Amino acid sequence: MSRIDERENNQLRNIEIIRNYTKYADGSVLISYGDTKVICTAKIEDRVPQFIKNTGQGWITAEYSMIPMATESRNQRPSFRKVDARNLEIQRLIGRALRSVVDLSKLGERTIFIDCDVIQADGGTRTASITGSFVAMADAIYKLYKSGELKKIPINNFVSAVSVGVIDGELMLDLCYEEDSRAQVDMNVVMTDDSRFIEIQGTGEESPFSRSELGGLIDLAGEGNEDIIRIQKEVLGEIAIEILGMDYEKEVVVATSNKGKLKEIKEILKDTGISVLSLEDVGLENEEIIEDGWTFEHNALIKARHISKLTGKIAMGDDSGLEVDALDGKPGIFSARYSGEGATDESNRKKLLEELDGTKEDDRTARFVCAIGVHFPDGKEFTVRGECGGLITKEEHGENGFGYDSLFYVKEFDKTFAEVTADEKNSISHRGRALDKFKEEIRARLKIR
Repeated sequence: MSRIDERENNQLRNIEIIRNYTKYADGSVLISYGDTKVICTAKIEDRVPQFIKNTGQGWITAEYSMIPMATESRNQRPSFRKVDARNLEIQRLIGRALRSVVDLSKLGERTIFIDCDVIQADGGTRTASITGSFVAMADAIYKLYKSGELKKIPINNFVSAVSVGVIDGELMLDLCYEEDSRAQVDMNVVMTDDSRFIEIQGTGEESPFSRSELGGLIDLAGEGNEDIIRIQKEVLGEIAIEILGMDYEKEVVVATSNKGKLKEIKEILKDTGISVLSLEDVGLENEEIIEDGWTFEHNALIKARHISKLTGKIAMGDDSGLEVDALDGKPGIFSARYSGEGATDESNRKKLLEELDGTKEDDRTARFVCAIGVHFPDGKEFTVRGECGGLITKEEHGENGFGYDSLFYVKEFDKTFAEVTADEKNSISHRGRALDKFKEEIRARLKIR
């Protein structure tokens, strides 16, 4: 069947969002879903409802109404009649939707007041209000952030909403009023940018609907919300990047030529959808990187920054070594070359034993450290650290491992690292612990659930 405005069944109406539409609000937009037009404003005040006073937490509340001539027949203003149940339901929905994507604990004791005034209604006023309110709220919070009153933008996700329905047996997206009024199934779907649901309001107006129809409507709404959030991002520009970061490719270049390390990283990231690339994969297998940092984290970031700059991709580097408390943290970042130029594992261990000669057993505490640094193409970066504590023995034990393993005693196994199996070592190793933290952080940064 042909739609009233000649759209395809899966096609949105023309959506337009004009920011800074009013003069005095902290954030304001005029949003249009076709002929539906809503003014959404956001105002932040340093007060909260009584029930959360002195908790350090903020609040978001919304009000919604239509001006008298928003529809063909004139409506009375809310002040001249009892509370409108429909308006109350919609404004509660708007408030819930926005609160669900904001970390209220980081907003401080402030309330964001959202006002949605429909100036022209042609179906989808509540969905347009949610979508527009998010942009107005983001603008308001961003101003607070830029002024230094917030250390971080406390918005976790974008949120948008769209209607779907079944008309004469056909599934349709973003219903105008005439379509909505004769739909057999009417549904509003509120979603986040990572395809999670905040609210689904669905009603069989004339008859029940099937599980198959429900699935089809939700899929259709998902596609629509994806397009709407794309519009929100374009409208907000740099604010969208501040909130969500860039849309990165799910690829990480590892700044190492160590095949064992690559294999380990690929294994830990195998269920994330992130592709692990080697230096060889990006044509940099012969690239030399000078590690002249003063900490493990600094050296890890030097590697990551260098490779990210050359490839334009997310890059990770790592640095690891041994810290001995009695030696004020030595050998530290110099672990591999502790005994000087041309150092070998054997010469490094020999020097370590000489440096600790006469040190009591209880004072020979040490730790293996692994720091991972990750650099993103837009300049953002993070580091994580994994540690494994132990004692330095007075003589070598075991034939496995490498480096200082034969001198590193771990209480968990009552053995040195050179006496345990590879699986046992990996279960508590500094690198394994650092990689676990890396996985958690990279998933969060790339919004992988």
